[in-house]
Amino acid sequence: MLWELFVLFFKVGCMAFGGGYAVMSLIQREVDHKGWMGAERFQEIGSLAGMAPGSIATNSATLIGYQQAGMPGALIATTGIILPSMLLVVLLAAFFVKLQHSLGVRSAFYGLRPIVTALIVYAAIHFGFGGRAEAGGLLGWQTLGMLLICAGCLLAIVKYKWHPFAVILISAAAGIVIF
Repeated sequence: MLWELFVLFFKVGCMAFGGGYAVMSLIQREVDHKGWMGAERFQEIGSLAGMAPGSIATNSATLIGYQQAGMPGALIATTGIILPSMLLVVLLAAFFVKLQHSLGVRSAFYGLRPIVTALIVYAAIHFGFGGRAEAGGLLGWQTLGMLLICAGCLLAIVKYKWHPFAVILISAAAGIVIF
């Protein structure tokens, strides 16, 4: 089980361009394929991982590893997901001075931006509306509440320049009241 956790999250870590939210759907698909948990349980893990400090993907790996194999599973899954990034950062740091002015490298990073954006949008839609189809469809009071909280957060941050921490706290309170 520990080796399986390491391989799964090492593979996810290798595909983690764009941060944690961009790979949440990949983690869910892999965990579902292995039969470790259903969509509802994964959403609970994702919500808890999103509230904790750090990357949601790393936090999810830790929680899934813990659920599957206790503390050793949490350590192995966390190591698996962070190891590819750590190795890449160490290698790139060694060559950064030479690579920073390369047109090819800059162009490659500009080319990755649209796919990273698309992966994050897909994860937000999938995570936000996933499971709604089984619970009576997308057009329900829960979806309306979620969209109202989302719109309020966007307005508070963009127009009124509220601190994100305050918006998170108010959103959590609104979620408790609405849901």
